[in-house]
Amino acid sequence: MNDRIAAVQGPHGNEIGGGARLYGPTVQAREVHGGIHVHPASAAPVRPVRPRQLLPVPANFTDRKSDLAALDDLRAAGLSMIVVSGPAGIGKTTLVSKWLHSLSSEFPDGQLYADLRGHAADEPVRPAEILGQFLRTLGSGPPPTDSVELASLWRSLTADRRIAIMLDNSFTAAQIRPLLLGGPGGLVVVTSRRRLTGLRMQGAGFHQLEALGPAAGVELLTRGIGAERVAEELPSAHRLVALCAGLPLAVCLASARLATRPRQSVGALADALARNAGGGRLAALEVEGETSVSKALDASYEVLSSGTARLYRTLGLLPVSTFDAMIAAAACGESPEWAERRLDELVEANLVEDVGPDTFRFHDLLRLHAHDRAVEDDADAAREEALRRFCDWCLSTATAAQELLTPVQFTLPRIYAHPPHLPLPFADEVAALGWLDSRRTQLLEAVRLAAGSGWYDTAWMLVDALWPLFLRLRHYADWIEAHEIGLRSARQAGNRTAERQMLNSGAIGLGAAGRIEEALAWYGDSLLAAREAGDLRDEGQALLGLGACHREAGRYADAVTHLDRAVSVWEGCGYPRGAALARTTLGEIALATGATGEAVDCFARAHAALVAVDDPHDAARALVFLGRARVRAGDYQEGTARMNEALAVFTGSGAAFWQARTLEMLGESAAEHGCGKAAEGFLARALALFETTSPADARRLRAGG
Repeated sequence: MNDRIAAVQGPHGNEIGGGARLYGPTVQAREVHGGIHVHPASAAPVRPVRPRQLLPVPANFTDRKSDLAALDDLRAAGLSMIVVSGPAGIGKTTLVSKWLHSLSSEFPDGQLYADLRGHAADEPVRPAEILGQFLRTLGSGPPPTDSVELASLWRSLTADRRIAIMLDNSFTAAQIRPLLLGGPGGLVVVTSRRRLTGLRMQGAGFHQLEALGPAAGVELLTRGIGAERVAEELPSAHRLVALCAGLPLAVCLASARLATRPRQSVGALADALARNAGGGRLAALEVEGETSVSKALDASYEVLSSGTARLYRTLGLLPVSTFDAMIAAAACGESPEWAERRLDELVEANLVEDVGPDTFRFHDLLRLHAHDRAVEDDADAAREEALRRFCDWCLSTATAAQELLTPVQFTLPRIYAHPPHLPLPFADEVAALGWLDSRRTQLLEAVRLAAGSGWYDTAWMLVDALWPLFLRLRHYADWIEAHEIGLRSARQAGNRTAERQMLNSGAIGLGAAGRIEEALAWYGDSLLAAREAGDLRDEGQALLGLGACHREAGRYADAVTHLDRAVSVWEGCGYPRGAALARTTLGEIALATGATGEAVDCFARAHAALVAVDDPHDAARALVFLGRARVRAGDYQEGTARMNEALAVFTGSGAAFWQARTLEMLGESAAEHGCGKAAEGFLARALALFETTSPADARRLRAGG
């Protein structure tokens, strides 16, 4: 008997011995201690399977009820072939075995099982070998040697039989097609780490098996080490299951380690897994004599094409939780089309998940495995190049977004180790801001990666490129952290111009977040550095910031002194945009102190200058303040018209924070004009936007000002 075919698989993909079997009307099966134990229902002699698996299989996984129901639905739809797919260790064999045993009465002519060994170290089993074994099991006599005759005899013999077949660990659709039954009364269930979408042509239905949820994972752990032990350390048990990424195989292996170490706490094993972020965690999830998670994933990896294997390793290096074809192409230095084809292969192999439109991710243990394979298979230089390419693409694309969103703003030159040549993922301002916001976490990880790798110029340039994101959407914590990294990086790079840029834009974030004294310190350092370098534009920027901070602190006299000096410096060096920004802040002070006429003049001059230099965002800021000042001066219609005009600009550009500020001013103006219902509507809309862009302003507004 060929044991490559005949070996019966245990519920977690572990070989447990025995032969290819026919479970017919004379036998019934139940699961005990991780194996299939066969009991004769008649006097017919049946050799039982001897279980080798250490771990118990739960009789009822909470999270698998929905999977069993999904298989029932596919069966009810009249399908004669079902493919159950999922990554290594996810529990495909357990699920299908349990389900088929529940259907034994529907298949009076028996149930057959074969392991196709699609991910074994040697070659997958040939269909002819399986057909020969099946035919012998069905008692057809010596099977023919010719593969065509074998297939013909198989179809003829099964044409009128009500039989179920489980084809475990399948590798390709071509491996399955010759094994299909000859008649409509049977059922073929295929398990595979690949999705085998090619079987759609044969009318297959598909079910993708996902990771266990926390409750089912803890239930599985409980069955391995006992309810009392789990109850004593329930938080640690949940953490251990989370570190196993919801893979039943991983939970079972962790359970086995604990079962053989009764004095070890659950928390100690969880701590050990958490400390071992890479191969150490996978190595810890191994029990002598059992299949390890690492080995199971190695088997899936080793059958990938060379380009797909390279992409898998590269993605494992990247500091991102999700990725798309563009990130994959950039990190590998390839085209988007190249990346799309190989991502499709990884999805088909269930090594990455397709979680949205052009969005993919790893399960945690798969990410660790991919990272470990990169460390093992790729040279240091190759790994560094992939990470550098990722950072350069982030910098290039964010810079393109910056140029769209703030075209009049001064931008320092960019340098690249690997200049990317990929199409931009956006075409206009709204899409550019949306891209920056949706990729915010990835971009910040690129900043951290660049700084941590010693690519200091790349780090501060990335922070500089993210300016429109911080300015428009006000993610204060990210704004401040990024500029702290950017400032350190600029200093490490010895670039004093970049240092001043980081000081100024970082101080704006500190001030906007209400950390006024820290902002004053950063602006003070910037002012000294600008004067030392003789840079009048940067000197004006520092003076503007100092004035804004003093205004925020209520020190209006100090604020006006610094702001007047900023206007003088900028007009002296021919920078009208800077002077207009300073006048906007002077107008805010005048408005706050009741000097309405002065405020209208400041805002009007600032608006005209900003329109002239084609700065629509800051022009709209001046315009909304101008509208508010006109309302305060008694011209409600004109003032609200100006504010609504500014609101349209902010809405069109996606500047949510300034939409909220404008709506708040419209609400205040409506309340002062006696329009209570309109005021409530404006303020409710402002509050909703502040909740996501500026929690501090949301709290202020809820408190009544």
